[in-house]
Amino acid sequence: MAEQRAQGRGKGGASAPTPARRASDRGRYGRLSRERVLASALALVDREGLSALSMRRLGTELGVEAMALYRYASSKDALLDGLVEALYLELEERLTADTDEAPDWRAGLHRNARATYEVCLTHPQAVPLLATRLLAVPLARRPAAVLRDHERVLSLLRGAGFDEATAAEVFRAFTAWLLGYVSVELRPTVDNPDETDPAFRLGLHRLSAKELPTLRETAAALAEQGGPEGLAAGLDALLDSFTSGSASAASG
Repeated sequence: MAEQRAQGRGKGGASAPTPARRASDRGRYGRLSRERVLASALALVDREGLSALSMRRLGTELGVEAMALYRYASSKDALLDGLVEALYLELEERLTADTDEAPDWRAGLHRNARATYEVCLTHPQAVPLLATRLLAVPLARRPAAVLRDHERVLSLLRGAGFDEATAAEVFRAFTAWLLGYVSVELRPTVDNPDETDPAFRLGLHRLSAKELPTLRETAAALAEQGGPEGLAAGLDALLDSFTSGSASAASG
């Protein structure tokens, strides 16, 4: 008996460590892949919002232990970056499926903006990540699909004849307008969707008529979405500000 106990002890009399069990990555739908993990994470966020996403919850969705997911996303932040990657991969798919070739650089920017708008409206719960994660991640560490989008936009601008500094300026303005427009489109304005009366539906009774008269008057118009037409009109106005009277840009 003593011999048997001794065989189970290592140096210094301590019990020999047993190897850690490797969490299986074979879930209810078969072996995992990064694409499947990100697709499931995005579907979960689409249904229940970002607050519902955790490694444990995602593991339950996929039928695996949470530890198995760390092979595909090393942390919660990495998983969130993966969701951004998934959005931009979907953007690439939409652009590839659009077989109408843009005739010039402005049309190319409009095409890119419209596809981005469509992706965002398809996955509104994930849209905040386009601001929060890109604010937190340095340029060179962003997902490859994000960097390809940057490259695509900058190539259109440089090909149009903008110099390096101006192309960077237009790129920043284009990105700010696009993400800002989408954020305003998706901002909730309805207070009670079950109400049929527009005033109560918007909750105007909650806004002080004395302190906020202009906001109350404009609330109904603010509740309407601008749609792709508003996106295009604003983008044209923005680009006009850079090309009007400029000899450095192509006439398009």
